[in-house]
Amino acid sequence: METTFEKSKTLHLLRDRGLRLFYENGYYNTSLNDILRDLSITKAVFEHYFQTKEDFFISITQNLIFQDILNLLIPPVNYKRNPFPILMDLFDNELEKVLNSSNNYGFMLANFINEFNNRNKKISKYLLDILQVWEINLISILKKGQLDGYLDQHIDCESVANHIISSYFGVRTLLVEGNASVLRQNYLGQLKQYFDSISCPELSNGHQVYR
Repeated sequence: METTFEKSKTLHLLRDRGLRLFYENGYYNTSLNDILRDLSITKAVFEHYFQTKEDFFISITQNLIFQDILNLLIPPVNYKRNPFPILMDLFDNELEKVLNSSNNYGFMLANFINEFNNRNKKISKYLLDILQVWEINLISILKKGQLDGYLDQHIDCESVANHIISSYFGVRTLLVEGNASVLRQNYLGQLKQYFDSISCPELSNGHQVYR
C-alpha cells in the first residue's frame, strides 16, 4: 500500500514534470497522451491521482504555480522600512534567475492567464486568484511605505501595484527573444526611475530613497 509520504513524493514529481510540459508547449497543445508519454505512466496510473487533464493542471496551479508567486511576495514588517530597495532587490534577483535558466518561456503565470482567457473560466479563476494574492501583497507593502513616509501621499498604491505587475509581465515576455542581459538592466533602471518619481519629495534627492 502506498504511504502518505510516497504519494506526496509521486504527486510532486508528476506535477513538476507536468508543469514543465505545459509551460513549454501550452495547455491546449498538450494532449493527455503527451502527458502519459512524457511522465512514462499509464492512463490507469494517471487516473489514480487525477480525474482529467484539467484536474491535473488545477493541482499544478494550486501547488507549483502558487509556490512560484510566493517567491515574489514580500513578508510584512512591523518596523519602518523603505519598500523601494526591497522591491528592487526582489526583481533584480528574480530576473537574475531567468538569465541563468535554460527554460525561459516567459512569465509562467502570465502565460497561462493569457492562454485560458475566455477559454476555461474554472482554471482562469484559480490563476487570477493567485495574481490577486500578489497584487494584495504589493498594495500592502506600498501602503506601509506610504504610512512610513517613503511613498508620496498623493500616490494611489493600487495603481502602482498594477503598474509593477504589468511591467514585470512585459519584461519577462521580452526576455524570451531579446538580449536578456540588456533588457534586464534597462528594466531595472526604468523601475528605479519610476520609484524615484513616486517617492516622497524630501527623500528623492540623489540616492537617499535607497539608503
